Amino acid sequence: MPTISVEQKLLAKLLSQHGCQHDIADVDHRLPLLGTDIDRCDDEVLDIEIFPNRPDLLSAETLSFAMRGFLHNQETLSNESLEPSGVSLTVDPELASIRPIILGAVVRGLTMKDDGEMDEFIKQLMDHQEKLHFALGRGRRRASIGVHDLANLNPPFVVKAVERTHSFTPLAMNEPMTIVEILSAHPKGIEYAHLLEGMEKVPIIEDANGSVLSFPPIINGEHTTVQSSTRDLFIDVTGWDRRACESCLMLVALQAKERGGIVQTVHIKDCNGEDEILPNWQPVHHRVPARLVSTILGRELDDDELKNAMIRMGGLFTGRSPATSEEIGKDGSMKHAGDGEDMLCFDMPRWRFDLLHPVDIVEDLAIGHGYEDLGVDVPKAPMNAIPRPDNHLRRRIRTSMQGMGFMQIQSLTLSNDQDQFDRMRWKPFNEITRITNPITLEHTMMRHFLLPGLLRLLASNRHHDLPQSVYELGTVVRDHTNMDRLAFLTAERTGGFAAIRGRIQALLRDIGAENIAIEALPENEGPWLAGRAARVLLNGEWVGCFGEIDPTISQSFELLVPLNGAEFDVEALKTAITDPV
Repeated sequence: MPTISVEQKLLAKLLSQHGCQHDIADVDHRLPLLGTDIDRCDDEVLDIEIFPNRPDLLSAETLSFAMRGFLHNQETLSNESLEPSGVSLTVDPELASIRPIILGAVVRGLTMKDDGEMDEFIKQLMDHQEKLHFALGRGRRRASIGVHDLANLNPPFVVKAVERTHSFTPLAMNEPMTIVEILSAHPKGIEYAHLLEGMEKVPIIEDANGSVLSFPPIINGEHTTVQSSTRDLFIDVTGWDRRACESCLMLVALQAKERGGIVQTVHIKDCNGEDEILPNWQPVHHRVPARLVSTILGRELDDDELKNAMIRMGGLFTGRSPATSEEIGKDGSMKHAGDGEDMLCFDMPRWRFDLLHPVDIVEDLAIGHGYEDLGVDVPKAPMNAIPRPDNHLRRRIRTSMQGMGFMQIQSLTLSNDQDQFDRMRWKPFNEITRITNPITLEHTMMRHFLLPGLLRLLASNRHHDLPQSVYELGTVVRDHTNMDRLAFLTAERTGGFAAIRGRIQALLRDIGAENIAIEALPENEGPWLAGRAARVLLNGEWVGCFGEIDPTISQSFELLVPLNGAEFDVEALKTAITDPV
């Protein structure tokens, strides 16, 4: 989670500008309810972790904006129409396949008493910008932000695609560099070059003089650098996600607005030739079925409670109205309103990126109203638990493994073909459940076996002392169906086949197995060392295999110590063993 550090004196100043008294005790005890985790709160500094669902709290200024409502019940949402800045921005149609979302805003008249205060604000502005790149921009892929000194620019602006031979002087450089040189030699170019891979042309933003003010999402031009003398800003946001870009634009503008700046609009002609005026400061209107609120919260809130709760969360309760024909659901579910049902109407800030569903509004109501005053209730349905059919078998397995000194672990259900089959010499006898759009080569399928996960675990802990003994009683997916299996693995300098056979006999005794037969396994069947592995039969039916791990297998997992282990089918064990309870 992103962490911000805010000076208490800055918070006090920002709050006092709006007539709010800064109370450190309130911040320490009540602010965590807003969706934060406070690491440090003293007279000097507030160190605070911001939960991922509240990227609108990532700067001192936007945090103080939220605090005015939450701690001081001050109405913060406004329906103001912004004045035009006279600045326009035209996007070339070619950008549709390169970086289609281009937004802009102007902030004029930042009120700073001296250059030192402006320098401090610039640091906070850059810090906020990078945190938004992480939280909303997904490493600048979905959204990237540029902030420029408007005094050094000559509008109107144009966004166009250029060849990689195009050159300009990037931030922190004294000489012009080509796009190729920036992506291969400039620190920011090296860090974010992957965002433009496969593109013959790249986007740039130029002013009327042909000067490059930004090469998104990589670097700004040197001449637009915000300095201590800057008082007017031009903000550009580019990317692929419209909601993320608009939230970033408004949050950076809000940060500057809290420092006395006046936010003004920019006329934008996008890559589709459509005109737009941004930023749009009008709130977003939400309608929530009254039944949804009472069902989730366990009680009905009257209009005063709804109003106060929503003011604390930075929004407004604007009244009730009957459900429209489009909102009436045919199935009568909570996702839809009933015929003639009341709809609760709320206005919320447009930068609240986390509000995706009516349930999110209900959560805000619960936080704003307070969980401690939602009343009490008892379950309306019987809640008696039903034991699993294999409950006693699983309990005996865990007791036996722990009695032999094994530590239980839980590894990921996701795996890959190389770990599951190629390295282990197993063949996929069942259909594989694959991930349609895997984000990493290590997680492309649902696992068939547990032992590869145990080998990876010991590989990650090979710097620890021996012996190491671990087991997993977990789920695999075969033929698109969940199945339970047991696997255990020991890394020890001595022991060998006799040691693992003793453990198998102890396990089978503890779980009440009878009619046991142990047969040798053929060579190269699984990860076992030839002649040092066997299969277990109960009542003539296979239930599992065990043995020493072939050193060539363990070395493929970067393990150089003797290993022995086993893997059993819990379903087969349950079928073969009578439950004594």
